[in-house]
Amino acid sequence: MDDSPFRISRRVGRLAGDRRAVGLLLLGALFVGGRGWLAENPQHNPWAPLDLNDPPGFATETKLAALRDDVAECRAVLERSDIAHNVLDPRGEGACERPDRTQLATYPLTPAPPPTTCGVAIALELWRRNSIQPFAEEILGSEVEQIEHLGAYSCRRLYGRDNGAWSEHATGNAIDIAGFVLTDGTRISVLDDWGDEAEQEGEDGNEKAAFLRQVRDGACDSFATVLSPDYNAAHADHLHLDMSPRWGGVCR
Repeated sequence: MDDSPFRISRRVGRLAGDRRAVGLLLLGALFVGGRGWLAENPQHNPWAPLDLNDPPGFATETKLAALRDDVAECRAVLERSDIAHNVLDPRGEGACERPDRTQLATYPLTPAPPPTTCGVAIALELWRRNSIQPFAEEILGSEVEQIEHLGAYSCRRLYGRDNGAWSEHATGNAIDIAGFVLTDGTRISVLDDWGDEAEQEGEDGNEKAAFLRQVRDGACDSFATVLSPDYNAAHADHLHLDMSPRWGGVCR
């Protein structure tokens, strides 16, 4: 047998080529398999259109964040997810201009759902599905029938000051939630039932206070800003929820 350096180098070359071929085949199989898995799990696929009926996934947060600056796509998500809503004419001017006035048609807000930005509308829907109803059933043993609010739009600066930054309420990009009413008639009020940590740590606990804190924390998964009575006295009677592009992850 001729074991010359030339023949050995040719064998090594063929081996290296075989390895490359096998590697390409494996990459192809992974690509095909990955595409199939993403097709079956669109919540993890960054290129799949967002549908709120899909469970939360790796790509959900990024897709939701992108909707803040894309009203048309935001409303397309509402359509795609079969969420009844009304598109209202723009109103206002200057700092209080509201080009995006989207109203949830069947959401259980009382008084009736006010116009908000589309981003707030979607966040409200996710909050109801993922936090409010599950925690109401788990902690209080009943579903929430009504969600009481104090309004969404108010053409004013933060805390009603004469100068300084404008409130997210000035453009309807926020909503204040005051309480919840269960199907059995029980009312949970932020003002009356927030309580404190000591009350929750008692032997029997405080179910209403526990529920309010759980839905506050749950709102942080949907909204950019969540402020509660734990934040300051100005929020003693409500949860402030907004989709501010300036902040993210503010949950107090």
